[in-house]
Amino acid sequence: MPDHLLERATLSQVSASVKTPGYTTHPTETGVVHLGLGAFHRAHQAMVFDQLLREGDSRWGIHGVGMTQPGLVNKLRAQDGLYSVRIAGATGVEWQVPGALWQTSVATTERPKVLAAIAAKSTRWITLTVTEKGYTPALAQLLIDGLRLRHANGAGGLGGLTIASCDNLQGNGHKLKALIHATASSQDEALMQWVDAHCAFPCSMVDRIVPAATEEVATAAKEALGLTDDCALSTETFWEWVIEDNFVDPGDAALLAKCGVRVTNDVHSYEEAKLRMLNGSHSAMALMGAITGRPYIASCIGDDHIREFVYRLMSREVAPHLSRTDWADYRDALIQRFGNPYLKHSVHQIATDSSQKIPQRWPPSILGQMAKGQSFEHHALAAAIFLRYTLAVNEQGHAYTLNDPQAESLLAIGKDQVADAASSLKALLSRQDLWGIELTRNAHWAERVAYWHDQVIHQGVDATVKFAITLDA
Repeated sequence: MPDHLLERATLSQVSASVKTPGYTTHPTETGVVHLGLGAFHRAHQAMVFDQLLREGDSRWGIHGVGMTQPGLVNKLRAQDGLYSVRIAGATGVEWQVPGALWQTSVATTERPKVLAAIAAKSTRWITLTVTEKGYTPALAQLLIDGLRLRHANGAGGLGGLTIASCDNLQGNGHKLKALIHATASSQDEALMQWVDAHCAFPCSMVDRIVPAATEEVATAAKEALGLTDDCALSTETFWEWVIEDNFVDPGDAALLAKCGVRVTNDVHSYEEAKLRMLNGSHSAMALMGAITGRPYIASCIGDDHIREFVYRLMSREVAPHLSRTDWADYRDALIQRFGNPYLKHSVHQIATDSSQKIPQRWPPSILGQMAKGQSFEHHALAAAIFLRYTLAVNEQGHAYTLNDPQAESLLAIGKDQVADAASSLKALLSRQDLWGIELTRNAHWAERVAYWHDQVIHQGVDATVKFAITLDA
C-alpha cells in the first residue's frame, strides 16, 4: 500500500486521536503575513492563529514567507500548508495538525508575491521571527517596499498594519521601527509619516522550545497520523507569548488574551527573564554539551552537577536583577522543561551564533552582580567554557563546526589556548562586541575567567563544574 502524504485531501484520513482543523480556508484572503517561516513560528504563533480560526474568526490565516531557502516552503506547499506537531510534556503526548498556513512564498525568489501580500486588503498583521542577526537593511527594505505598495493603494481604504516582531531581541518592536526609518530613503518621507500614524510595532516576548525537525519525529508522526508528514515538528506543552498592548485594531488585545496570550504594557520584565534565565542557561549548557559530547539539552540537565549549576546560575546571579516577580516559579518550570526527553534539543543548534546571543544573555547579570559586590563565578565559568568551545574539538577528540558569523575570528582566538592561555583569554575578553566596554576593562572579571579556564583545560568541564558547585554551597 503506497504512503499517503498529509494534505487537505487526506486530512479526513488522519487518526481520530489527532486534533485537526475543521474550518474552511480562504487562501486568497490571508490576514497575517509572516516573515521567517521556520519551526518556531509553526509551533508557536501559527498555533495561536489556528485557535482563533477554530473559534470562527477567519481573519487569521497566514501567508508564510521563507526568507531565503525554498526547501521548507516546497515541502509545505506539497502538503497544502499542513504539518503535524507533537506536544509532549510531563502529562503525556498529543498530536495536532494546525491549519492556519494558507499561502507560502520565498522572499528571495518571489518578492513581488510577498509585496502584494503585504499590500493586500485582507492583511491586518505582519509577524516576524528572523532571529537576532536577521534585523538587516534588506529586511527593512522588504517591509518598506510592501508598505509603499500598500500606501499607494490607500485610495481603496487600506489601513495600517500591526507589525509584530516575535523573537529574542529585547525591545524588538522599537528596534524594527527604528531600522525601517534608518533604511528608508529621503523619497520615503510621506510613507514614513503614514507608517508612524497608521502602523503599530508592538514589542513581544515569545517562549516555547521547538527543536529542529528530525527523522525520529517524522517517524513518530507517520505512526500517529497514519500519513507521511515531511514537515512534522515536536515541541513542549509550555508556551508563552507576551505582547505589548499596541495594535492597529484595539480589539485584537481581547482576542489574543482569550487564547492565552499575555497582553501587557510591561513586556520588558518578561523579555529580560527569558533572555537571562532560559536563553542564558541554554547557552551555558549548549557549550558544555558540545565540549563533553552530550548531544541534547536533556542530556546535560539530566546530570545532577549540571542541573545544580544551572539552578544556581539562575537563582544567585540572574534572578536578583530581574523585575519579573514570579521568577522562582519560572526557574523551576525551566528546569523541568530542559529535562523533557521528547525535545531532543541539539546543543550544537543552540550554540549556533553564540557570538550574537551571549552579549544579550550574560553581561547584564554579571554587571548586576558586580554592582552589588556579589559573586559572578557561574558566569565566569560559563565564559571560560565558551573559550574552550572555540577549540572546535570535544573532550573525546571529535571535531565540531562553529556555526557562527564570527567563527573565523573565534577559531583564531581559540586555537592556541592550551599552549598560550593568556593570549587567548586576552583576545576573547577584550572583545567589546561580546562583553561590552565595562567588562572588557574589568581586571577581576578577567582574573576569574582565567582561573576557571585553567580548570576547564586541565580538569575537563564535568570535573570543573562539580568543583564549582562545592564552593559556597
